[in-house]
Amino acid sequence: LGATCGGYFVQGWFKFGGFEFFKVSFAKNLNEDTAYNNRNGIYLISSAMAETIADVFLCPLEAARIKAVSDASFPQSLPGGMAHIMKTDGAMKGFYSGFFPILGKQVPYTMTKFAVQGIAAESIYGSLGSTPDQMPYSSNVAVSLMSGVIAGVAAAIVSHPADTLLSKVNKAGAGGDGPIVQRLANIAAETGYLNLCTVGLIPRCVMIGTLTAGQFGIFDALMPLLGASKFHFHAPGA
Repeated sequence: LGATCGGYFVQGWFKFGGFEFFKVSFAKNLNEDTAYNNRNGIYLISSAMAETIADVFLCPLEAARIKAVSDASFPQSLPGGMAHIMKTDGAMKGFYSGFFPILGKQVPYTMTKFAVQGIAAESIYGSLGSTPDQMPYSSNVAVSLMSGVIAGVAAAIVSHPADTLLSKVNKAGAGGDGPIVQRLANIAAETGYLNLCTVGLIPRCVMIGTLTAGQFGIFDALMPLLGASKFHFHAPGA
């Protein structure tokens, strides 16, 4: 629980905050027409950059979480688990052996999540014949929840194979010995590509769809209460 709460709080901080920072920075450095016409690319690049930074901080805590869940003899407290990893494996091997698998899972996941949410929200506002500026607070939060569900399901499907690999690679002996790439290849061969893509997918879609809706709902609900406003792309002249 400690690793989960700590890890995903830090990740969410950098992911959502970083995405808004990079999105606004790119948009302000382009003229209005160019920014609007390339908004999907801005969503993708901004989310990839934010997630990569977030994963640097998430990876050690995620390693401790997976080891605690998969090995009953592993220290169950977060400080004890981190100290055990440092003592037995060292910082780089112990904390970052799963870094590239985590990037392989989280970066496409986050890119899909933010890009699809932006497109879905834009489509919902378009179907209502309105814009975020014209909608009341409660309606904007409702749009965030609806678009969040759509984004979460899409992100779950895209990232599911890497998520399955990540769940397995941190288990003792998984994939045999050798470099992390070889171990991942061994696990993929043992599991089978179809199983990587489909086993556990429906529960994950339900979980991630609900979770993502909650994330966007909370984020968009809190920003105005804290005196901040979310940046939205607007068609030039609209």
